[in-house]
Amino acid sequence: MTQSVVVQVGQCGNQIGCCFWDLALREHAAVNQKGIYDEAISSFFRNVDTRVVGGGGSISKGKIRSLKARAVLIDMEEGVVNEILQGPLRDVFDSKQLITDISGSGNNWAVGHKVFGSLYQEQILEKLRKSAEHCDCLQCFFIIHSMGGGTGSGLGTFLLKVLEDEFPEVYRFVTSVYPSGEDDVITSPYNSILAMKELNEHADCVLPIDNQSLFDIISKIDLMVNSGKLGKTVKPKSLITSSAGTFKKQHKRPFDAMNNIVANLMLNLTSSSRFEGSLNMDINEISMNLVPFPQLHYLVSSLTPLYTLADINVPPRRLDQMFSDAFSKDYQLIQADPKHSLYLACALMVRGNVQISDLRRNIERLKPSLHFVSWNQEGWKTSLCSVPPVGHSHSLLALANNTCVKPTFVELRERFMRLYKKKAHLHHYLQVEGMEESCFTEAVSSLSALIQEYNQLDATKSMPVEDFPRLRVAV
Repeated sequence: MTQSVVVQVGQCGNQIGCCFWDLALREHAAVNQKGIYDEAISSFFRNVDTRVVGGGGSISKGKIRSLKARAVLIDMEEGVVNEILQGPLRDVFDSKQLITDISGSGNNWAVGHKVFGSLYQEQILEKLRKSAEHCDCLQCFFIIHSMGGGTGSGLGTFLLKVLEDEFPEVYRFVTSVYPSGEDDVITSPYNSILAMKELNEHADCVLPIDNQSLFDIISKIDLMVNSGKLGKTVKPKSLITSSAGTFKKQHKRPFDAMNNIVANLMLNLTSSSRFEGSLNMDINEISMNLVPFPQLHYLVSSLTPLYTLADINVPPRRLDQMFSDAFSKDYQLIQADPKHSLYLACALMVRGNVQISDLRRNIERLKPSLHFVSWNQEGWKTSLCSVPPVGHSHSLLALANNTCVKPTFVELRERFMRLYKKKAHLHHYLQVEGMEESCFTEAVSSLSALIQEYNQLDATKSMPVEDFPRLRVAV
């Protein structure tokens, strides 16, 4: 069994990380009711005997003593990390896993990347090495960060280069939360474009998420619950429900619920490598099968059914509808419409009581309505994990390498150029040591080259697919 280490950077990264660890503990508690430390739990948690002097020794078998998350928490402000350490998850982390400062990055990529990057490089390396030493077979680093702020975008992408240099054989999966057009950080287009260049060069796979899509999905769940169509029984103590057991409507931006969606994405992404199933898919297989060209490693994700995110007691939706929804624009975690764009490859990761025949039937049913590149018409990768999400019969995570991601990048570049043409706010970046204006021009050139690659692929969409005759093996 392989292990993974989660590196959560900045306010957004740590808040999503907090949701992830909470849900992971719930999921393993539901599956592992005898409290035995098994291979599934070991993928994300160490079992520590706290009675041993000197921080506790790891236990590879037997009863669960004290679980410690395989995680490194980094933030240049103390607030969120301190909240985690004072909350219900405080025992899952210890001080050896944390790196914090008090000043913050001031929404400035240059401060996060250039200043804090060089200042904390050795500390970050030390904590990463320590986490790696606790693994028998380290397979993947999951980085969670946002693109719009200073620490998440700057230090988060600095970290990628450190990981590439220090652990070149270990996969780097990045969950990146992109700012919406109504973002309250004025400099977020600068931060995002500068971070994109690093993602292009140093990540193996990037799962772009956008805040507006998360907000739309939460609104949709709200509508489903309050319409009465799904039944009224909402599970208590949900991340999406309040302590009173009613849906949180008082917040304009219900960030807890939005973070919960991203945490669910990560749980489903790793379910097949943690639990048994008739068709397993390891993390390395995702990159191998879905990324045909090094820089085209941005995977659009969708989760269905939506009510698995809401912890609502409802009858299961028809299986076929679940597969159809995964390709609808309303279920994507970025503003995108994959059905009307070009697929390079697609992975379907199914959990629960679903048969291989169900999977094959739905792929055959959906194939005629989807456009795949001519050289990869059978570009499907599938997995079946027998353990469903807690409290539900089945779920589906779809990962698509699809040109529908391009409009998100084009819009980001337009927002960047509006600021950059006026040289607005540029002096905040250029006064940071090591930061030059060429950093901006190189970053936007890198993004433009990426957009051009997607344009070239889109141009092939209308080309006919040649069906070459097969060799006759019998007369």
